[in-house]
Amino acid sequence: MKPAPFKYHSPRSVAEALELATSLENAKFLAGGQSLMPMMNFRFVQPDHVIDLNLIDGISAIERRGDRLFIGAMARQRDIERSSVVQETCPIIPEAYHLVSHTQIRNRGTFGGSLCHHDPASEQPCFTAALDGIVIAQSKRGQREIPMSAFSKGYMTTAIAADELMVGASLAIWPKGHGYAFIEYSRRHGDYAIVGVAVLVTTDVNRRINKISIALCGVAPGPVRLHAAEQALMGQSPDATQFERAADIARGIEAMEDAHVTADYRQHLAGVLTTRALVAAAARIKN
Repeated sequence: MKPAPFKYHSPRSVAEALELATSLENAKFLAGGQSLMPMMNFRFVQPDHVIDLNLIDGISAIERRGDRLFIGAMARQRDIERSSVVQETCPIIPEAYHLVSHTQIRNRGTFGGSLCHHDPASEQPCFTAALDGIVIAQSKRGQREIPMSAFSKGYMTTAIAADELMVGASLAIWPKGHGYAFIEYSRRHGDYAIVGVAVLVTTDVNRRINKISIALCGVAPGPVRLHAAEQALMGQSPDATQFERAADIARGIEAMEDAHVTADYRQHLAGVLTTRALVAAAARIKN
């Protein structure tokens, strides 16, 4: 199928893009097009105006800013995956991106496009939540910061307002030598994850967990932080007994159900993958 008729706009600045978005009726921003264009082709969405962000400078940076990593909204997923800055500061990100679809898709897909599309099975919101991401949205009123804990507002719905444009996000940089893992289960490589788990962990000199982050994707409309499991593991040894406690908590989450997978199966996967991710992350800790 082909999209319904629309008018194409190609702004050269964020200000121009925002002016178009606020002055036009039924407009959509176009980033990498890996989600919007298929939806338009199937006529699931029929915007009257498409605002192409690809010629705007200044919103595709990938750089360290103090103790956080900044990623611009228009940064390509493949560029993020291959960035030496990202590999050094947040190695869980390249590991997660390796599971995102296929290279051709990541060559075009963008950080902001995927985050704002907000598919429940998407790896990107999951690792952004695990890294305590803060989304930066801009409007004519100025910029505001949205923590990932407040970003998801339901199925494929975010806290970005109609007159706002995501320009980037900052993510926490963990100490050198931290353990990390991103593990998911999908029917085939490149498919959407049925369930995915992101884990980051550090231990003290006594080999006790002193910092940990666990996030899930595929189980709810948005990423889920397992705060109860994190609290249960704090101060504990990173061993199989403790990890099974976390897995029990993961299995107890309220999981969604669809035509392909039952809630019970998602809960089972959440427990199994949480254990696997914790084991893999703990094995990478270098104190």
